[in-house]
Parts: sequence; structure tokens; C-alpha cells
Amino acid sequence: QLQASGGGLVQPGGSLRLSCAASGRTFSSYAVGWFRQAPGKERVFVAGIAKNGGRTYYADSVKGRFTISRDNAKNTVYLQMNSLKPEDTAVYYCAATRTPFIVVITTAISYDYWGQGTLVTVSS
Repeated sequence: QLQASGGGLVQPGGSLRLSCAASGRTFSSYAVGWFRQAPGKERVFVAGIAKNGGRTYYADSVKGRFTISRDNAKNTVYLQMNSLKPEDTAVYYCAATRTPFIVVITTAISYDYWGQGTLVTVSS
């Protein structure tokens, strides 16, 4: 089970940190990704991290502003979001899938487990 949290209302230029906590599993065996879905749009990849944290990958739209990290001892993955823009407004979902490889997975269909989503609203 994945639990996403940390969303909220923030002004443009502000920051938020999302958390994705896992229960009942060994997080260190799972690649994790963050996706987002804006109203009326498809769910899209935002950032991903390999199971050991050694590799990360970002969508071009967030590169340089967002940072994904993980603490496997706490079974938690974080998404630090800085310099937020109104176009970052969306429901953010974390997802995880077990893998034997040190890889970042960017396709939603490849993930087996999903959190419930947390709403991020960037507005003045």
C-alpha cells in the first residue's frame, strides 16, 4: 500500500515536498515514480527513481525544479518541488513496482502499485 501526502495550496514560486510512504513491503526492491494528472488531461510522468536511489529521471517540464529522493530505511520516497508554476497544478500520484534492476521506469503501465493521489494547487 502506498500513501501519498504533502499536497496543498501554494503561490507561484513557492515550494512543496510530497511524500510517498509504503507499508507492508520492502521499498528497496521497488522502483518508484511520481505522476500527475491535471483536470481534463491524461496522467503523465513527472519523476522516477531507481530502487537504490542511484538513478533518477525527470520530465523536461520539471527538470531543474523538482528533485526526487528516497529513504529506504523509512520506506519513503520524496518529491521536492521548487519554483512552482500554475501549470504544475494537478493531482500527484506515486507508483511503485518491484524490479531486480537498477532502473528508472517512466511508463505508467509498468507500475503495479499506486497511491491515492495528493492535490497540488499553485495559485495566487
